[in-house]
Amino acid sequence: MEYKTTIGEGAKIYFLSDFEKPLLCIVSYLFIFRHRSDNITYMQCNEMIKYALVYYLIRGRINFENYNTNIIMDLFKPLDTKADEAELKPAEGESEKVKCLIIGSGPAGYTAAIYAARANLNPVLYEGLEPGGQLTTTTDVENYPGYPDGVTGPKMMEDFKKQAQRFGADCRFGIVTDVDFNGPVHKVIIDEKKVIEAESVIIATGATAKYLGLESEKKYMGSGVSACATCDGFFYKGKDVAVVGGGDTAAEEALYLSGLCNKVYLIVRKNYLRASKVMQERVFNTKNIEVLFERNAKELRGDGVVEEAVLIKRKGESDESEEMIEIDGFFLAIGHTPNSAPFNKYLDTDEVGYIKTTPGTSKTNVKGVFACGDVQDPVYRQAVTAAGSGCRAAIDAERYLGEK
Repeated sequence: MEYKTTIGEGAKIYFLSDFEKPLLCIVSYLFIFRHRSDNITYMQCNEMIKYALVYYLIRGRINFENYNTNIIMDLFKPLDTKADEAELKPAEGESEKVKCLIIGSGPAGYTAAIYAARANLNPVLYEGLEPGGQLTTTTDVENYPGYPDGVTGPKMMEDFKKQAQRFGADCRFGIVTDVDFNGPVHKVIIDEKKVIEAESVIIATGATAKYLGLESEKKYMGSGVSACATCDGFFYKGKDVAVVGGGDTAAEEALYLSGLCNKVYLIVRKNYLRASKVMQERVFNTKNIEVLFERNAKELRGDGVVEEAVLIKRKGESDESEEMIEIDGFFLAIGHTPNSAPFNKYLDTDEVGYIKTTPGTSKTNVKGVFACGDVQDPVYRQAVTAAGSGCRAAIDAERYLGEK
């Protein structure tokens, strides 16, 4: 096999010869929509497959029992690709110095890259495990300014990336495995091997929505299952939907949807709401919201899209029973996990893990380190607010560097 290959030919042959259709779809999506290039090396192909495997294994989206284990494990063995290694793998202890390092993509990261590039900061952006962020799992986006006819999430993120690259941003594939924010120069380890020494760092790693872990939940993702009522609620106008959760977030989502939908079921695992008293009163006083206490979602069903949900009432009790509700949308509101783990030994975070910033700025408690997007926003979590905070972070970084 040739070490140099292209998206259209070599990569396709490589995947088809070694993997079955589900894994082919995952990796093809990774390439076609997120890593378009005219010159992808064999080693890069291998690295991207490893990231995809680990990412989807962690999320429970791949059952390795269906695959040839020897083929999969071969991906994690050293490759005999000396030409590629010389090109891509840095020598032991090698480091790269940059003015502005952006960690994470999505609206916040790419917007920060656009502004930083236009300010001649020569930004280097590492895209992470999910290039483009959560929007790449979204079908239609209709509430972002500038797209009057709407746009798909992946297409929108591709536009953001192209605009950043147009001004000279260096967008790379890779993940941050460790950081050292002691001292004026911030060290960031990429893929456990490359050291980036950055004068300024912008963190835009986002937050990941929590899901129940149902097989059918994954099946209908983007086809009735959503983790953002504000983003997707409009598509269910006049329809019946369900919201899962019992806290303030779930109550807010249910109230928002009640203004759009015909009927909103609020599925609560316990026999009480954890939401604040004010939010509880609003929920109970909204006529088209029905609270279903002591219910657990078991399964979603439908022909290509969600049409009904199977619930277990009083799970584990002597009078446990099963019931079904007809719905068109299933919204998760059980929280988010901010992707801040690599940084929390240096940066101040709240009890959930959201990075704390100085109000009105993107500044963290470490000079020269800035945070933007959902990793520091537990409230709004919208593409447009993330983009705005990315702009703020780039301007803060520019001013910081100018004052040094």
